[in-house]
Amino acid sequence: MVYFGGLLAVLGVGTLLFRDGDVVGLPAVAVGVGLLVIGAGVSAFGFVRRRKVRARKIAKGEPVPVGDVIERARALPRLIRAARKGEYGELPKSRMTLWVLALIYLVSPFDILPDLLPIIGVTDDAGVAVWLLTSVSTAAGLFINHERKQVGQRPLD
Repeated sequence: MVYFGGLLAVLGVGTLLFRDGDVVGLPAVAVGVGLLVIGAGVSAFGFVRRRKVRARKIAKGEPVPVGDVIERARALPRLIRAARKGEYGELPKSRMTLWVLALIYLVSPFDILPDLLPIIGVTDDAGVAVWLLTSVSTAAGLFINHERKQVGQRPLD
């Protein structure tokens, strides 16, 4: 949700800066400001929701993702190697298959909604991209947590 809100905010800023004509019969400024406000609201809601879910998981004793973006990106190749070798059973093979399918969908020229439609045309790509990024990031964070437990370090909560 945080990423999707950020994407909406970026689209709003882009509309404000680069769009001169009307968008679906509405002034570009109104659409840009609207997207910016909605994006900020969705991001704020996502942050609050993320904190509540994390606190609930910690209270239940469930593993939570750890690490920053750079650390998670560096852990991704290790995660894929460990999952393919069967050393890390927390990641189902179907999840990696879905990641590959999402990548293929993003780079393929065929879309469910054509990109020629204003705003609506990029939403399917944006949705798939947001899901892919959050899914990969969460899996990498959980893998880092798993690695820390294996080495004997206390995972960061």
